[in-house]
Amino acid sequence: MNKTFQFSIYKLLLLNLLFIVGVGCANKNAKVDLQGVRKENGMVLIPSGTLNMGGDNDQADENEFPKHEVVINGFWMDETEVTNKQFSEFVKATNYITIAERPIEWEEIKKELPPNTPKIPDSLLLPGALVFEKTIQPVPLNNPSLWWKWTLGANWRHPDGPNSDIKNKMNHPVIHIAWKDAIAYSEWAGKRLPTEAEWEWAARGGKSDMIYPWGNEPVENGAAKANFWQGLFPYQNTLKDGFVTTAPVKSYPANDYGLHDMAGNVWEWCSDWFDVKYYGKREAKIVNTKGPQKGYNPYMPYQQEKVIRGGSFLCNDDYCSGYRNARRMGSTTDTGLSHTGFRCVKDIDK
Repeated sequence: MNKTFQFSIYKLLLLNLLFIVGVGCANKNAKVDLQGVRKENGMVLIPSGTLNMGGDNDQADENEFPKHEVVINGFWMDETEVTNKQFSEFVKATNYITIAERPIEWEEIKKELPPNTPKIPDSLLLPGALVFEKTIQPVPLNNPSLWWKWTLGANWRHPDGPNSDIKNKMNHPVIHIAWKDAIAYSEWAGKRLPTEAEWEWAARGGKSDMIYPWGNEPVENGAAKANFWQGLFPYQNTLKDGFVTTAPVKSYPANDYGLHDMAGNVWEWCSDWFDVKYYGKREAKIVNTKGPQKGYNPYMPYQQEKVIRGGSFLCNDDYCSGYRNARRMGSTTDTGLSHTGFRCVKDIDK
């Protein structure tokens, strides 16, 4: 497993540059479906309880330990990841421009890079995003720049670049969404991003100490469970599930809380700062933690990152196994990639 893989537009931009230049809420109207899941306006009621938070198997990374208890107060959560259709409605109402649609400001990004880093050429500071591009042969899995391509004109409207569109993907999760974009949407919708503890509690669906949202059966076994990479990452995809990238929301069965795609499809933003050692700093039986005051990642010492959860269509057991309930990763707040989206939550009393 690659323990150093983190998402950062700045680091990957720099790596691309070096390669190029040749440098070595309880609602009275809530409905109850046949399974007893309470739903209202596309949200599902998640009950209160105590989460045994942290890693469950030998794939777990060091930052998933120690396991510890967190008391969770109930909340509403989006049944699915926010879709292109939903995000389009937000943009139409607000004229919001996402981070990927804005020029990159060198004075800002150099704060996130090691001192004396050479300035990135202006030609690479135009609006764009990082798009996954499979390799033609096996490559080392500790160098994400080998399969992430900085693509001018790529954004949520044009996921693969300026010649692509989302016309036939309105029911797919919106992608190329930075944390700041997700915050803007959630505030407009009268919601918020989930805390990391809320997200894991919801993903587990009431199952204690299970590896995946569906239980303990490996993702490759039995019926289709999630959208993930099938084959040898990052160069061979068997497409057994029929999806090269994202899948329409609700393509796979919901977990026991009625939530779809808590595993695979796209990584989902949480509200917490990402601190790889935070679990070891927590007190026992904490209540609805909002996470640390700032992030800490020794592999990315110049950057502050937010937590992402749930894995994506690029995950498999040989690479990141991101579809595990306890899997944690970090990404900077203005980074959006072609496998990153979000869903929202709302407090019960709102």
